[in-house]
Amino acid sequence: MRKRTLGGQGLVTSAIGYGTMGLTMAYGPGDEQEGIAAIRRAYELGVTFFDTAELYGLGTGSNEILVGRAVKDFRDEVVLATKFGFDLSSGRISGLNSRPDNIRKVADNSLRYLGVDHIDVLYQHRVDPEVPIEDVAGTVKELIDAGKVKYFGLSEAGPQTIRRAHAVQPVSVLQTEYSLFERDVERLFPVLRELGIGFVSYSPLGRGFITGTAKPAGSYDPTDMRNGDPRWQPGNFEKNLEAVERLTELAAAKDATVSQLALAWVLAQGEDIVPIPGTRSPKRVEENTAAVDLTLTQEDLDAIAQILPTGGYGARYAEQSLPTWV
Repeated sequence: MRKRTLGGQGLVTSAIGYGTMGLTMAYGPGDEQEGIAAIRRAYELGVTFFDTAELYGLGTGSNEILVGRAVKDFRDEVVLATKFGFDLSSGRISGLNSRPDNIRKVADNSLRYLGVDHIDVLYQHRVDPEVPIEDVAGTVKELIDAGKVKYFGLSEAGPQTIRRAHAVQPVSVLQTEYSLFERDVERLFPVLRELGIGFVSYSPLGRGFITGTAKPAGSYDPTDMRNGDPRWQPGNFEKNLEAVERLTELAAAKDATVSQLALAWVLAQGEDIVPIPGTRSPKRVEENTAAVDLTLTQEDLDAIAQILPTGGYGARYAEQSLPTWV
């Protein structure tokens, strides 16, 4: 597995990482042992970047505990990223909370849940308009100075927030949704590259739509977020399905799967970008990681652009849930 450098502070990861959200939330009931097996298979294939969050356990630590158990035998060989920023005091999402005291509490909880003595990357999960970003960055700087955290990250942040945070504590990486279906964040790439900040692409397979396995909304477990996702709704679903079918044909001509084509496309957008696809299946892990060896020509990229010139059909979240970038 090739490596990539994210930011100017020394963060080096595998070119493809692994996102763990789906192991415990958003996609119906999961199987803990299968999740652990998927993480361990990813490591065997050279993946060294594993992404979790307080949110993924709704404050119980379940996702971080699972990740910690999975990587305990090779913890020193991997990069562990986690996140703070939600109010989960009631066991559900009750808003945002990036107050310094909560950041410190969440970081200590994450250290305990993961079973580690430091967190490699600590992200603010969502920008909290009630807390100045300078206070957030300053608190993470304290944690870095104390040896509890190595690198600072932001998620779903806009240009002003990124600049203000970076002035207090250098930001190593921004994480935001990015895929063939979702391109909005490209307008932030000039700022990131000006400041020397890496980029992590979450949902690089369009929440599973760009895998050839998508079903219409209402076909999933009642707890699965895709039932309400705009891209799965009638009208958008059919258009997205047709696009994926065309992409599948293009991938087949290169002896690849559509998932591999989609991940190779993300990788081709810059050496400072790392996608973190998530899956519960060790077999899917094998498929995803093989994308690092798929080279796309300019002709391939042009063909992809003809199929999806500006992204998929439908917003990435219901309107009221869309993050605001400032």
